[in-house]
Amino acid sequence: MTSTAVLIIDMQNGFLHPDGSLARAGMGLPDVEPVVEAAGNLIASARGAGLPVFYSRQVISEGGPEMSAGWRAAAAPILAVEPRMLTHGSWDAEVLDRLAPEPGEVVVDKDRYDAFLHTSLEEDLRALGVTNLVVAGVLTNVCVESTVRSGLERRFDVAVASDATAAYDGFLAPSLASMQALYATVAPWSELLPVSAGNR
Repeated sequence: MTSTAVLIIDMQNGFLHPDGSLARAGMGLPDVEPVVEAAGNLIASARGAGLPVFYSRQVISEGGPEMSAGWRAAAAPILAVEPRMLTHGSWDAEVLDRLAPEPGEVVVDKDRYDAFLHTSLEEDLRALGVTNLVVAGVLTNVCVESTVRSGLERRFDVAVASDATAAYDGFLAPSLASMQALYATVAPWSELLPVSAGNR
């Protein structure tokens, strides 16, 4: 049994790949290469320490009918370029090859921002005795923050890898500050994982 796991939120082609739907619509996230590199290092270190790695993917129907009206309005320029943005079975919805899950690692698909909502994530974590989560991924102020808050409400001790998360300009720092104030430990991944690995 392990007390700590790493949770990678929505590190998908659509969000991060230069050929993904966001980038092709001219709405790519800024400065993602260092974030992807940090996430890769986090994943490799977790695996090396014997810590489980979990993934979430945002996976929707074409056009996002299950998403909010606000989401569809914000995504309209992207959907105009790629109507199958993040849809079931699409390349756009897959995790980046560089960060891809290994056989046996849990991947939960979600159609809401919170990776716990209507998924098996909590059950899967509890089955391994996980009580502490180190979270990375995108977008910081949307799915990452939603999942962190939800994890706290479920009595997980949550930490956020500040160098392995990304958001649009103006949203990253306030979101990290909000989480650090009340919801999570926030620090670069290398400051989080050694403590976690030592207590697994």
